[in-house]
Amino acid sequence: MNSIILIKGKVDYQITLDPGVWIFDDRKIDLTTYFQQDQVEKDELEEYTKAVSKHWEREIREGAVFPPTLKTEQKYEKIKVLTGTFGIPFKPFLLNAEVHDDATEVKLITEDQEITVPLSDAHQLIFGFSKEGKPLTNDGPIHVYFGDGSNLKNPIKNVKEIIIQ
Repeated sequence: MNSIILIKGKVDYQITLDPGVWIFDDRKIDLTTYFQQDQVEKDELEEYTKAVSKHWEREIREGAVFPPTLKTEQKYEKIKVLTGTFGIPFKPFLLNAEVHDDATEVKLITEDQEITVPLSDAHQLIFGFSKEGKPLTNDGPIHVYFGDGSNLKNPIKNVKEIIIQ
């Protein structure tokens, strides 16, 4: 199985996706809860600023010493990564590829079919890359979910290529 997926077509920059490294990406989302909660657009700079402020405030309050709670939190996060089901939004990859103005759709090429999604809807796609802590080796490397979760039980599987048209 080839785990590399290309984004190509009407883009300024072709992007090579490697789902194997997304487990370390801060943009990953927990798919077991993502579609059950209300979706709110986040400002990444604002989220980063809040996280840094929270950390700085904690260090001022508790000192730079690592209390036992930090070790417990780190252990919890490690266990969560090893057992969780995760995905990552497609939107940042589209933005980095710099899609041409005349592009209107995204074609997902799988082993046995081609699925076309309007570009406006493609910004909401979620790429699932792990299930219960394991990469999607049998029918992966990614599962594609629509942003509204309408295909949660039956995602698009075996995606090999993404073409912007």
